Amino acid sequence: MNLTQRYQLSLALLTDMYQLTMAQGYWKKGMADQEAVFHLYFRKNPFKGGYTISAGLADALDLLQNFRFAEEDLVYLKSLKGSKGQPLFEDGFLDHLRQLQFSCDVDAIPEGTVVFPNEPLLRIKGPVLQCQLLETPLLTILNFQTLIATKAARVVDAAQGDRVLEFGMRRAQGPDGALSAARAAFIGGVGATSNMLAGQLFNIPVKGTHAHSWVMSFDEEQDAFSAYADVFPEDSVFLVDTYNTLEGIKKAIEVAQRMRENGSELKGIRLDSGDLAYLSIEGRRMLDEAGFPEISILASNDLDEHLIQSLKLQGARIDTWGIGTKLVTAYDQPALGGVFKLAAIREQGGTWEYKLKLSEQLIKVSTPGILQVRRFYKGNVMVGDMIYSEPLQINEAATMVHPNDPTQQKSFSKECRHEDLLVPVIRGGRTVYTSPDLPAIQERTKQQLSSLHETYRRFLNPHIYKVGLERQLHDMKMELIIELRKTEQSKEA
Repeated sequence: MNLTQRYQLSLALLTDMYQLTMAQGYWKKGMADQEAVFHLYFRKNPFKGGYTISAGLADALDLLQNFRFAEEDLVYLKSLKGSKGQPLFEDGFLDHLRQLQFSCDVDAIPEGTVVFPNEPLLRIKGPVLQCQLLETPLLTILNFQTLIATKAARVVDAAQGDRVLEFGMRRAQGPDGALSAARAAFIGGVGATSNMLAGQLFNIPVKGTHAHSWVMSFDEEQDAFSAYADVFPEDSVFLVDTYNTLEGIKKAIEVAQRMRENGSELKGIRLDSGDLAYLSIEGRRMLDEAGFPEISILASNDLDEHLIQSLKLQGARIDTWGIGTKLVTAYDQPALGGVFKLAAIREQGGTWEYKLKLSEQLIKVSTPGILQVRRFYKGNVMVGDMIYSEPLQINEAATMVHPNDPTQQKSFSKECRHEDLLVPVIRGGRTVYTSPDLPAIQERTKQQLSSLHETYRRFLNPHIYKVGLERQLHDMKMELIIELRKTEQSKEA
């Protein structure tokens, strides 16, 4: 089920107020139909990592394809007042919104792609008024899902082939946070979710065990396990740490023996507290000695990629990981920090005027142009990404310049295999791209990460992947910066 179906609303007001006040400004000043190009990108990899996984495009496309102002939206806008009690939005502007039909061209990087700072995840070209209205909803969708998909990929990497489950709904930032996180976590490589609504909406496999309250509802822990096995003879996983973990494992084994006598098998035990390394090692020994080497040991309890990595180094015998709070909330970095910047504008049919945002911080200076990202490979391994402006194309040298240090440059030979990452997804307001299903996107994530050298995937001080500006684009950007600096200095003189 897609985004607009989930909400049954127009979603045109899923935006910030200043987008609408700017839109009225464009309309009032006769600029509404000026053609503009905006790029959506982020400035730093999250979690101090070496890569990011793009996610959220399917929801973004659904929002764009269904973008309209419903009558109830316009009634609400008409009710808003300015500081002196006057209508904030003019009737003529509201009529403009009433008749507005989305007509932009959109290019985007497919979900499940490994991406890096400053690379446009999405490029939107069309009437500036329309583009401006879409800044906030596009950011809120792509920022969050990209963040969670990246966190999930890191957790799955740490698990080294073990199964990873998403158990975070109860700690998520509300219902939509839980649903979007479940979707994005699956893109990142998680095998299943405990979120039943996400399972229904997105066809993600669902998994779960039982809570401590089930055990506490019985006079004896063993009775609780036996009762659960009676209800689910083929799908039981016992939570064994309600009172004493090692004693709980002993009782689980006793129940597992009776289950086997009755023709069924215990699937697993879950550890949710204590020294997970020690308890899993002891639990594995006890299960193996009792003749149950196939029983899985699942662990939960505020896990993330760093704790999983540590437990692995300690020799923990855990084979399934239930990840909750620290995955769905992106606990150590709760926002991606994506931005949406104007890069070019023109009168219809005219010449493009390239735009950039200046800043005292070089990292915050935006890049002008109509941008595309070209990825180069050596064999099947990614070796560098070049951001170039399509009107300028790429000259034969294929040289890119580091965005913050022009002394660092890298060239690619003609024989170097490459691909352009941004693909057409909407033309003239109509979708021309079919989003793959979630298993296919998850598989893309896996394939992409397999093409990324392990030095970029490590958690501590990862190597910095090479991303640069095509030389002509870099030179154009520098010229614009110098020109704008001179203009500002002349005003101050």
